[in-house]
Amino acid sequence: MKVTTVKVITILSILASGLWLAGLGMTIKDQFFHGAVSPVKESHLGGTSNDKKERFYLVALGDSLTRGTGDESGKGYVGYVLDELKGKTKQPISMANLAIKGQRSAGLVKQLQQIEVRRQLQQADVILMTIGGNDLFQGGETLSHFSIDRINKAKVDYLQNLDTIFKTIRTVNPQAIVFYIGLYNPFNDLRDAKTTSAIVRQWNFDSAEIAARYPNIIAVPTFDLFELHVNDYLYSDKFHPNKEGYKRIGERVASLITLTKEEGK
Repeated sequence: MKVTTVKVITILSILASGLWLAGLGMTIKDQFFHGAVSPVKESHLGGTSNDKKERFYLVALGDSLTRGTGDESGKGYVGYVLDELKGKTKQPISMANLAIKGQRSAGLVKQLQQIEVRRQLQQADVILMTIGGNDLFQGGETLSHFSIDRINKAKVDYLQNLDTIFKTIRTVNPQAIVFYIGLYNPFNDLRDAKTTSAIVRQWNFDSAEIAARYPNIIAVPTFDLFELHVNDYLYSDKFHPNKEGYKRIGERVASLITLTKEEGK
């Protein structure tokens, strides 16, 4: 009887683990990797639509992190950057958020060929960008079917796309400052956290090396912002930042943007 009880408990434990992993995978695909196209989000802080030469223009590119998924306030890090900039200048500030939830680097390469996207980029003084999380985590399959070879292959394709993205941006707009925002590890409190953290750090390092090839493209680290107390800064899906997480990213990015009265940027 005791043996039978042990077997039942073992089976139930296995089923529970399987359901947890399945739920985790569905959460990732729905919240972090969903491919639905989001509309362009534009906002204007002061001034009118006719003062393009006078206003400071910010364009945001990338994935769900730039869309602000997980922030209960709806701001995302882009919103907190705008809040910080408003305190630095009286100059009118405008913003276009072109990010797409679930976007991977190959999708951004294609998006940058669109006429309207290029028009927006040509006007930009600053470009904010997150990309690469979907390439790395691959719809949750990185966790459920962990393979270093698979990750390395994905990284080769991603770095080629990233180079194309930066080259395209520099061709369309040679002057704008580009802030490429690196990845954090949302899994560092789970099993194999040491391995996943090492993978994310290397991914960030290789991405920063690509950014360093181009003028005025700055790789902004976020790994350290989440590493010690990751759950304090994650949304309930355990992948996206919550309000506090986005605020930390936004404050870091904004601290790197210098606005002067003479130049306006």
